[in-house]
Amino acid sequence: MLTHRKTLESICIPIGALVFSLILFGAFCAAVGANPFGVYASIWKAAFGSWSTFQNTLIRASPLMLSALCTALPARLGLVIIGNEGALVVGGLGAVAAGLALSTAPPTVVQIGMALAGMLAGGLWIGAVGALRHYRAVNETISSLLMNYIAIALLNHLVGGPMRDPSSLNKPSTYPIAEINMLGSIPGTRIHYGLIYGLIACAIAYFLIQRTTFGFAARTAGGNIRAARIAGLPVGKLTMAICFLAGSCAGLAGMVEVAAVHGRANESLNANYGYGGILVAFIARHNPLAAALVSIMLGGILASGGILQRSHNLPDATVLVFQGLVFLVVLFSESLYGKFAIFKEPIVKAPPTPAVTAVV
Repeated sequence: MLTHRKTLESICIPIGALVFSLILFGAFCAAVGANPFGVYASIWKAAFGSWSTFQNTLIRASPLMLSALCTALPARLGLVIIGNEGALVVGGLGAVAAGLALSTAPPTVVQIGMALAGMLAGGLWIGAVGALRHYRAVNETISSLLMNYIAIALLNHLVGGPMRDPSSLNKPSTYPIAEINMLGSIPGTRIHYGLIYGLIACAIAYFLIQRTTFGFAARTAGGNIRAARIAGLPVGKLTMAICFLAGSCAGLAGMVEVAAVHGRANESLNANYGYGGILVAFIARHNPLAAALVSIMLGGILASGGILQRSHNLPDATVLVFQGLVFLVVLFSESLYGKFAIFKEPIVKAPPTPAVTAVV
């Protein structure tokens, strides 16, 4: 019964947080002169109203799935890492470098090389955060946040200098990846194969954490790191491995963006999918399978920015206001777990021990 109550709690509280976020966003829309119900209808229409719009939603959902794992996996070890955007950016840069270096190889080899390079770059980036945490006791939240800025500065430096294509005048970019080496679309759709990467990565992450000895060790260390050390678990190795895997997922998201969407690295690579992945991870309670579903929901919200501007005269960034409200409410809802009696296990009183009469 306790398991069922905890599961119900982990479902009801996030849903309640989303509903409350909708109410707050509706109040915001009303305050700026827009009809809240009309705005909600437009968001639904732009996200899920037709097969064409749903494809746009899925295209935006794929990098969110991958970047969400960058926060969800370390959370099982008790780490709060928010360096998703930085790992995505360096992963994209690594993928472009590999794609250009292997341009004469067969397309399949190039795509595999780009994927491995992106994952390696992202994994090393977040792995450095894990190393700072384990060896120098540096707070992983602060260090991963600061490394986002370093990654963005590195992106601007490389696309504006050593890796710049001289023909990219108005928008500095790297040399383009050959069209034949780009990730294609799923037959009959506009959805690129990055969505398949995201779904597979979420499934593998869930299996790794919930069904393997490695995942059990990580969850044990996340529950009580002192007890884990006493039990002889290699906490340092677990930290480094989890951080590398987390970063490699975000790095793969960067590879998907350059190899399926942009075709090159430029400032568009810094599209806030990494920060969106943090929100996805928290709403999903760091469950990789739930992260896939939440990514589709958030992808729909991000896909609706244009229609809000056209139909309701709202800025395109209005969806970011919605995203920010959801993030704040979800963070607040974390304090509500264990507070509602309906989700607590009923206390069963033990029957009184019968008195024993001494026989003389």
